[in-house]
Amino acid sequence: MKPWFAAVERFGPQNGDAWVKYLSWSKLYQLEELVSLDSLLCPSVFKKIEDHFWPHIVNEDYYLDYFTDLDFLRDQLLKQINYRLLCVVKNPTQTFDLPTELSMFEFIGFDLVEASTGVSALSNCGGWPELDNSELTKLGLIGDLQRALELQTVLRIEHPEDHHADCDVWAIHLEDS
Repeated sequence: MKPWFAAVERFGPQNGDAWVKYLSWSKLYQLEELVSLDSLLCPSVFKKIEDHFWPHIVNEDYYLDYFTDLDFLRDQLLKQINYRLLCVVKNPTQTFDLPTELSMFEFIGFDLVEASTGVSALSNCGGWPELDNSELTKLGLIGDLQRALELQTVLRIEHPEDHHADCDVWAIHLEDS
């Protein structure tokens, strides 16, 4: 389980009307902020992939917004504001601790994200009968790996026609700010 890194736009009360409308639509009133890999709600801070990014990003399928080199990513963020720096692990099979050199990142939960669209099944699909909104943390994530894996399986079985139900589980660690 190799960690990757992402810099995503913040989405919370500072977003004004957009945040209020999102809370009204989602009914996720417990949220203090949404920290997610959802490409619509918390998109990458980088609007395009620069040529010099290629040696430092994950060159796999839909994962071009993920970096393998934290130092390189930090250098690219020098001119950015209002973002969250994340350390993420795709489809973890067990809970684990990050290496000591990544101790500046704190585990905050698990997201379920559809691979082909980057939409979060937890925070941007209008809800599921199998998931009660109260199960999500104040950041919009599932706190327990077993529950995240269970949801991943149940959504695929119960909603095979819904492409949002075919999702990966992501462990998300947030840089202490």
